[in-house]
Amino acid sequence: MPVKNRFAELLPEITAWRQDFHAHPELLFDVHRTAAKVADLLRSFGVDEVVEGIGRTGVVGVIHGKTDTVGRAIGLRADMDALPITEQTGVAYASTVPGKMHACGHDGHTAMLLGAAKYLAETRQFDGKVVLIFQPAEEGGGGGREMVADGMLDRWGVQEVYGMHNMPGIPVGHFAIRPGAIMAAADQFEITVTGKGGHAAKPHDCIDTTVVAAHIIVALQTIASRGVDPLKQVVVSVCTVATDSTAHNVIPQVVKMKGTVRTMDPAVQDYVQRRISEIVGGTATALGAQAVVDYQRGYPVTVNAPENTEHAVAVAQAVSGQVNPDTPALMGAEDFSFMLNERPGAYIFLGNGDTAMVHHPAYNFDDNAIPFGASWYAGMAEARMPAA
Repeated sequence: MPVKNRFAELLPEITAWRQDFHAHPELLFDVHRTAAKVADLLRSFGVDEVVEGIGRTGVVGVIHGKTDTVGRAIGLRADMDALPITEQTGVAYASTVPGKMHACGHDGHTAMLLGAAKYLAETRQFDGKVVLIFQPAEEGGGGGREMVADGMLDRWGVQEVYGMHNMPGIPVGHFAIRPGAIMAAADQFEITVTGKGGHAAKPHDCIDTTVVAAHIIVALQTIASRGVDPLKQVVVSVCTVATDSTAHNVIPQVVKMKGTVRTMDPAVQDYVQRRISEIVGGTATALGAQAVVDYQRGYPVTVNAPENTEHAVAVAQAVSGQVNPDTPALMGAEDFSFMLNERPGAYIFLGNGDTAMVHHPAYNFDDNAIPFGASWYAGMAEARMPAA
């Protein structure tokens, strides 16, 4: 099951789809043009069922194999949304939408799954049905959660589900995966510190919220350095600090901070949430201020089922012969986790070569990766549901 010759033939066509998506990026659930093009292409391939509007703006396509003697169904997922970034690639097909860019390669994921769909609809060398999942709003909107909540997995009887993401720094054609937790849970918090504002020349008459915020920021770092087992991964980052004053000589009344927490273990996640509230409240009280924490749970840990990881490795090995089956876990987050919480499956990385990192304005998906990714998607269907 090497790279399929059909994808070499289809590469110019798939590349054209990818570059069209790249030139017309859309954010979160507002992927109407992208979803409509995906649905139209699926219908043109002869996909048996195409349903739009799943999880608000997601698209699901269903391809039946030559037979379905055992009632098998697996899901293959790609994400469609872009990022609010101004592009700096200089490519001919650069974003035509100011302030929006496919800076994470979702254009490539969508194009590769479309290529696999075209091939599978032509060949149907499997016994069961393939459920093609084109998801909106991966970049912070929870589109995966919305599609699951919309009954997608139950409606089409999905038994296993597989996803893929490109990864700069890994050679094109190489794959990387690991069993168990592969990406982190991502929570977010907002801290509001209230003190007593006043003239900067008279700090003794004030309760200086900037000083309180500074103590809180430093103290929060003790959660990872002194509160959590060093062998457990955790990140606590305060990313924005804003006061209600812009003057150089005014001590602000209010400071707001926003940040993120990344964990791999639910017990650590619970501990961090509790300690943030304790540290923020205690520090503020000690310094005469008041503070409140708004803590929001986000995407859960992305967990690959061991058996399904082995299946994903076997197909990747057959496609390229270059697979790292024990790649380090990443502290980034992925809302494919909502699907993996409901069904066994696996999430794999595909090399994007020596390019800018994802979420960078100079990032660009490498179209040379398309035959490998499309072959892996199609290969998963054929390997997990071999023709009777």
